[in-house]
Amino acid sequence: MGGMSDKPDLNAAYALKTPDDSRRLYAEWAGDYDSGFAAREDYQLHIHTARAFVGAGGQGPVLDVGAGTGLCGAVLADLGVGPIDATDISQQMLAQAMRKDIYRDAIVADINEGIPVPPESYSGIVSSGTFTTGHVGPDAIDQLLRVARRGALLAISINAQHYASAGFAAKLDGLKGQIQRLTLTETTIYGSLATGDHKSDRALIALFEKA
Repeated sequence: MGGMSDKPDLNAAYALKTPDDSRRLYAEWAGDYDSGFAAREDYQLHIHTARAFVGAGGQGPVLDVGAGTGLCGAVLADLGVGPIDATDISQQMLAQAMRKDIYRDAIVADINEGIPVPPESYSGIVSSGTFTTGHVGPDAIDQLLRVARRGALLAISINAQHYASAGFAAKLDGLKGQIQRLTLTETTIYGSLATGDHKSDRALIALFEKA
């Protein structure tokens, strides 16, 4: 594949295999992610995810998982939700996020390895654009449930194309008894200005409560 390009490239993101790949790519993206990729491709998934959470009555304290530069957290904050903590594998992305003054705390972590906070720390968990394929699979949902309080609301966007094939459907099905009130809402990821290969991609927003 050669050198990583300077411009955020979704195919590069979808090709990530290891945590180090993720850290490297997102370090390169961090500086102009919002004004570059997000603006250029009319990225909107974070808005849909935040609105789904708030619309279902979601409240803080919230953990924003795969927070990146804070796109989703900013929408949550605008909608009156807080406090919000951010976690991401990329320290550089979190550094950008913390400049927005919307997060209480930033936690650098590989979600596959767990999140270094006490159990049942959060009343809400939101994750936009992190559960795709490659770096974060369905088993990471267990780590989210560990840090969620009983009755906590979780709103997780999952790439629709990979929902069944990557095991997300089976995972959520297997969590019966641990989660309740699961709903799936299909949404677009990008707005009408998007031009790339992935402009028509769709996501499912999984909303559920910890039982």
